[in-house]
Amino acid sequence: MNMTKLRDSLRVSGFVLAVVAVSACTPMTRFHGFAPDARELAQVQVGQSTRSDVVTLFGPPTSDGGLRNDTIYYVASQFDRIGPFAPQEVDRTVIAVSFDASDRVRNVIRYTLEDGRVVQLDRRVTDDGIEDVGVLEQLLGSFGRVDAGTLLGADDGGGDL
Repeated sequence: MNMTKLRDSLRVSGFVLAVVAVSACTPMTRFHGFAPDARELAQVQVGQSTRSDVVTLFGPPTSDGGLRNDTIYYVASQFDRIGPFAPQEVDRTVIAVSFDASDRVRNVIRYTLEDGRVVQLDRRVTDDGIEDVGVLEQLLGSFGRVDAGTLLGADDGGGDL
């Protein structure tokens, strides 16, 4: 009877192990950003729609054209991750909407990963001022900045009025 229980528990363990192994190989998909589809883009009329019309339709852009400021971009990406491996970008859509001097739509272009075009986007990231400094380096670096008077609770000499 013990052998039967052992054999059954080995079968169940093997089945659970096989399910875990198969599920670890299943890609996990993440989506980032937003890019309007063709149906939504059809609402934008070249020469008639304005920048504010586009922003009203699609929301704030992912990025704008940086210094020239005559183009806004909507970017959507799809990443697949399989097991412990780094995520791979499997799909990207960049919608570039350019404007003329009177802020009317001049052109709408769709780029995908297959186009191989590099579109330089400005980054909207606040610099924290801590580049390539680990936690341990931060802790060790703060030891030299400790004021002994503050540490010992010394009076600053101001006195009470």
